[in-house]
Amino acid sequence: MEVERTPQTATVAGLLAAAVEGQGGALWRLLGADRQLDANLVRHLPGAGGAPSTEDAVDVMMVVVSGTGVLTLDGEQSHLSPGFLALLPRGAVRALLAGPQGLVVLTVHRRRRGMSIAPATPVAEPPACALHLVCARCHRHAIEADARYCSGCGTRLARRPKGG
Repeated sequence: MEVERTPQTATVAGLLAAAVEGQGGALWRLLGADRQLDANLVRHLPGAGGAPSTEDAVDVMMVVVSGTGVLTLDGEQSHLSPGFLALLPRGAVRALLAGPQGLVVLTVHRRRRGMSIAPATPVAEPPACALHLVCARCHRHAIEADARYCSGCGTRLARRPKGG
């Protein structure tokens, strides 16, 4: 059975003009139950910025639409301005800080059920040997002792039990 999909269109200028003065957060998002992507147009007010966080489920593509700011991704800072593109890989520690004009970004990622952004946690000392890290899907051995995802297929790797 073919599911009818309604195209969703908008202009950034129209969305910004319709937003209430001083309104931060999502100004637009994709809707509909039968879609493969999630996308959000998010306005961060001047000086707004959250604590570093980690998204373990999906890679996120971010496009700066307007304003300025700073992106810190795994400890490396990038100055943001309109047109800046960034891939925020799953598992990376990231933080945004909006500049004096604020910051508007479009984020796009594979759809998943529920959002779970968690505070960054310190990385424990990696085990001395990576031989225990074998992908259950493609059977590739991890190269790094602290690898979290398979470098071949992207599957999350099982962690070594404590004391093992």
